[in-house]
Amino acid sequence: MNILITGGAGYIGSHTIIQLLEQGFENLYSIDNYVNSNKEAYHKIEKVTGKKVLFFNIDLTDKTKTHNFFAENQIHMVIHFAALKSVPDSVENPLDYYHNNTNSLLNVLSGAKLSGTEKIIFSSSCSVYGNPKKLPVNEKTPFGEAESPYASTKQMGEIILKDFAKNNNEIDVVSLRYFNPVGAHASGLIGEPFTKRPNNLLPIITQTAANLREKITVFGSDYNTPDGTCIRDFIHVVDIAEAHIRAINFKNKNDLNYSVFNLGTGKGTTVLEIIKSFEKISGEKLNYELGPRRAGDVETIYADNSKAKNELQWEAKLTIEDMVATAWKWQQNMKV
Repeated sequence: MNILITGGAGYIGSHTIIQLLEQGFENLYSIDNYVNSNKEAYHKIEKVTGKKVLFFNIDLTDKTKTHNFFAENQIHMVIHFAALKSVPDSVENPLDYYHNNTNSLLNVLSGAKLSGTEKIIFSSSCSVYGNPKKLPVNEKTPFGEAESPYASTKQMGEIILKDFAKNNNEIDVVSLRYFNPVGAHASGLIGEPFTKRPNNLLPIITQTAANLREKITVFGSDYNTPDGTCIRDFIHVVDIAEAHIRAINFKNKNDLNYSVFNLGTGKGTTVLEIIKSFEKISGEKLNYELGPRRAGDVETIYADNSKAKNELQWEAKLTIEDMVATAWKWQQNMKV
């Protein structure tokens, strides 16, 4: 089986490639344009697994190059991670997100048809729910008003895929709605790529602890939550990667070719709780301040993950302590 992983040099993509290789999958192809990643990730994957993956530098918004790849390579399955993913950046640069995330998906779908692809697994997000009125959210919870252009692109992506599936019965489509992926591989060799302007909480925490940042600003302390800070369903990236293995082998019992799953722990954790947990695990005292709310942020969200447990036979196994400990190990091993 030939499997294409788009965005394979990225955070979740690289961890998923490791899981695939370690569980015996071969003939892996990866496409990335390295906008938010580095091809060095492939050398680290080889160091962890002892195995190589074929990789290509292609911008998936280029329809000709994308179609040429599919025409030249028979791809049985696509795991589509490639996307811009920063909520605040999408608020500042919405057109970049609509162009990149939507066009890359359209080109991959039309290319997959050229190659006789049998399954497409899509990297979606809990951001499709907006600010939900009822918690926890399950897969039947309707889309809420998108709080950011990034969230809008994930809603659009799922709508496109659902319509695509209706007209392509020979292709199974699975959308995986991630909650908040954090952590790193236990080896400390693979983790969230370094950026001087991280937008995700845990890299900001670890960079502050490593004296690469002066302080942490907690955006919003007046939310209707136990300590006033946002609540998220943090989930270890390795658990997210494992869910893709389960999705590869998943077959809808109702003979439908479009399925959606929440990937979360089912438990909400506040931003301050994550900060305190990191301080306890690492022994480092963090410099943080409470700031104003940030545009695009949802107040509270966490998953009802019962469908993934029952149908994918998957559930998160790693703890908050595992998340912060592996992220800190990755930060300490990182050369920046």
